[in-house]
Amino acid sequence: MKTFSMTDVGRKREINQDYMYTSEAAVGSLPNLFLVADGMGGHAAGDYASRFTVEKVVDYVLNAAKSEPILVLGEAIREANYLLYQEADKDSEKKDMGTTIVAAVVSGSQLYTANVGDSRLYVINHEGITQITRDHSLVQEMVRMGEMNKEDAKEHPDKNIITRAVGVMPEVAVDFFETSLRAGDLVLLCTDGLTNMVEDEEIRRIVLEQRDMVEMAEKLIQKANENGGRDNITAVLIDLQLSI
Repeated sequence: MKTFSMTDVGRKREINQDYMYTSEAAVGSLPNLFLVADGMGGHAAGDYASRFTVEKVVDYVLNAAKSEPILVLGEAIREANYLLYQEADKDSEKKDMGTTIVAAVVSGSQLYTANVGDSRLYVINHEGITQITRDHSLVQEMVRMGEMNKEDAKEHPDKNIITRAVGVMPEVAVDFFETSLRAGDLVLLCTDGLTNMVEDEEIRRIVLEQRDMVEMAEKLIQKANENGGRDNITAVLIDLQLSI
C-alpha cells in the first residue's frame, strides 16, 4: 500500500477548517485508517470541530474491543458526534459548529467506508471514476428525489448546505459502504473544496496522467485553486497495489 495526503487553505479562506488523519499501519484493531473532515462554524469553530472529531474517532478506534471495520467506524463517529455536540453546548463561541467526515479502512481487497456530510470517497481506475459515498446535502437530496438535474445542482446557490453533519445534534446517522477493489484501483478521499471546483472526470484525468501520488495531489489542488479555490482543499490518495 502507498498513500499520500495534502491539504491547502485555498484562495478565498484565511483558516483551513479541513483536517485529516492517515495511518497505513494498524490503529487499534483496524489494519489502517484514513479520515477526512471539513469543519463548519464561525471564527475558528469549524477548525476546532474537524480536528476534535478526527482526534476523538482515532481515540475510540485505538481502544475499540471490536474488530469489524463498519461497526468500529460507526461507533467511533457516533461517539465523536456526541462529544462534539456537548462541546458546542457548553461554549457559546462554538455554538452551531459541526463537521463532515469520511472514513476508510482497507482489509485485503475490501474497502470499508463511512461518511456524514458531503466530503467524498471515490474509486478511480482506467474505466472510470465512481463516487462511493453519498452526499448529505440539500441539492443532492433534490437530485435523488428527481426535483433537480445534476447539471443544475452544480451551479445551485444552496449547493453547500448540508443536511447531516457531525456535532449538530446529539445523535447522527452514518452511511456505510463496502466495496471490492481490483488491481489498478486508486482511492481518493476529499473535501468539497476539490469537488466543487473540479469535475469528476477532470479529477480522474488528472489522477491518471501523473507519475505518482505526490503529483496527483499537487495537481488536484492546483486545479481547484486555478478554478477559483473558494474553499479549503484536502485530498488523501490510497494505492493498494493489488495484484489480484
